Amino acid sequence: MTRPPFVISIQSQVVFGHVGNSAALFPMQAAGLEVAAIPTVVFSNTPDYPTLRGRALPPDFFLDLLKGARERGLPERADVIMTGYIGSLDVALMVADFVAEAKAVNPRLVYLCDPVMGDAGPGLYVPETIADVMRDRLLPLADIATPNPFELGWLTGSKIETLKDLEAAKAELRMAGDARLIVTGCALSDSPAGHIESVILGTGKTSRHPVEHLPFALPGTGDLFAGLVVAGFARGMPLEEAVENAQLLTLRALRHAGALGAGEVVLSEPAFRRALLTLGQ
Repeated sequence: MTRPPFVISIQSQVVFGHVGNSAALFPMQAAGLEVAAIPTVVFSNTPDYPTLRGRALPPDFFLDLLKGARERGLPERADVIMTGYIGSLDVALMVADFVAEAKAVNPRLVYLCDPVMGDAGPGLYVPETIADVMRDRLLPLADIATPNPFELGWLTGSKIETLKDLEAAKAELRMAGDARLIVTGCALSDSPAGHIESVILGTGKTSRHPVEHLPFALPGTGDLFAGLVVAGFARGMPLEEAVENAQLLTLRALRHAGALGAGEVVLSEPAFRRALLTLGQ
């Protein structure tokens, strides 16, 4: 019997709600992937509530979890590593070391870096020292990266308004020559009215993927999207198809959350769950 694709997912976790691993883990598992989830922070909820409990994992505790992952041979087994929100500089440096080591011992490994560091509204919401590690250590290791326009602009010191801006910004990143950049949530000067786009920039090839722009934004959207992209390409979809599928499923989840009046992503809509199961068939 063939073992399912195996993913190591290193990002935030919350007790209540769906961000980080609490958004990405379920869709990947529902699509039939095996996932080892390593938290970088554990919070009671997102920061959008009146109170926030929990904290970034202490460095010695996080290092112990990575040691356990190594002892179980997870880097050698993994097909994909994905990283997202990181809450402390020490943990960011450990993540960079772990990813570099995993890619050295497992050349077939695909690393997806979601540089979760800010957005147009709140601006940069991690310390600059962590954003620097993402730019200087994690992105150069990435096979796929999924920044939003704000993050790409901060990482490259550029303004993102046109497709040419995206192409110039990719050239400024210290990513490998064959790495692919997926810029999410783009509202470019020539984007279709009422739509935002994911733009994939690869080796001499660019593709644009517009999707309906809903009149609200919810925490966890990018984490869900990245998890769905991994679910798609780990299940054999070309990256362009995986992005299209991730956009449609994310839109479905957002519409359901909007209908419920929820303040963050909701993963319980029946058609959304059924669609995930079909990825594993």
